[in-house]
Amino acid sequence: MKLALFDLDNTLLPLDSDYAWGEFSQHIGWTDPVSFKARNDQFYADYQAGVLDIHDYVRFATDAVRLKGAEQAAKAHRQFMSEIILPAVKPAALELVKQHQAAGDQVIIVTATNEFVTRPIATALGVSELIAVELMRDAQGWITGEISGTPSFKEGKVTRVAQWLSARHLTWSDVHISFYSDSINDLPLLEMAQTPVATNPDARLRQLATDRGWRILQLFS
Repeated sequence: MKLALFDLDNTLLPLDSDYAWGEFSQHIGWTDPVSFKARNDQFYADYQAGVLDIHDYVRFATDAVRLKGAEQAAKAHRQFMSEIILPAVKPAALELVKQHQAAGDQVIIVTATNEFVTRPIATALGVSELIAVELMRDAQGWITGEISGTPSFKEGKVTRVAQWLSARHLTWSDVHISFYSDSINDLPLLEMAQTPVATNPDARLRQLATDRGWRILQLFS
């Protein structure tokens, strides 16, 4: 079985959807533009440096959504999709996904961004299988701000893919994996793939990919 795994942010999308959602929440007046931006920028810098505390970040990133409730959150996300995400989607990214699907590969988006932000994005990209940071729910079924299970971040992406395989009675030896990612944070899963593809790579991943002879793909500048 062939799996085509894709990171989402700065890989299939020419932006970071988590960060963009934070900026959008400022734009629609859900968060303070000064204090929120300062923290959002710091978390993003931590991510790029490979030192992000994913649990702290998810509490921060989902706080406004949690407080607004499901109806307002869904409405805001539809606006986010129409104004920010859909205009940013590049034909080259869509074509790459479609090529793998046409070849019969199982396409999965594997992202460290939470499910609230990413599920509609995956759907828009034509991908039904999504491994994202899952959010804990309260008795009413709404998010609490805490992560449920293993976050799909760094080594957690390997764990979550292993869980996906196990649920289908598969092991690593049963599959051939191509994994596309831009980030050095994804090195653990890139090293598990038979075909790692450094896609729009950051400087550290580009150097590592060059040293190891991995394919480097520039979907967009």
